[in-house]
Amino acid sequence: MTYHARCSDGRGQSVELVLKQDICDEDLEGMKEVYQSAGWLKHSTDVIGQVFDASNVKVIVQSGDRIIGFGRAMSDGVFNAAIYDIVVHEEWQNRGIARRILGHLLDRLKGVSCVHLISTTGNEEFYMKCGFRKVKTGMARYVRAEQRDEYLE
Repeated sequence: MTYHARCSDGRGQSVELVLKQDICDEDLEGMKEVYQSAGWLKHSTDVIGQVFDASNVKVIVQSGDRIIGFGRAMSDGVFNAAIYDIVVHEEWQNRGIARRILGHLLDRLKGVSCVHLISTTGNEEFYMKCGFRKVKTGMARYVRAEQRDEYLE
């Protein structure tokens, strides 16, 4: 499915956005560019394809032919879901695109009783403004030492 929306181009002009739920192999290179612009440098196109193939709820945002953001979630469709990788190209940040991506994912997950989300460091306030709260019993296990140091107490 494809949806259309509008946002500012940063100079006061309105631009059309296309939100689509299907991601194809041709999108992977553009998605890699978005990840890299946000400082996520270790995502190869193979890894991007693998994580999005494994995600049953996803959205990609384009302006013209250019991919400018995306998000994904995994859900059992009833009790639990987890949102991952809401990423917007650095040139398109602060224009409401991440909020639009999150809203699209949440709309697709509206029947699920619990939606988890792990924020990247520094973005917690954004997600709190969108209705998320810290969990009392949340736990995680990270394999890589730098992630353990950043995310775990």
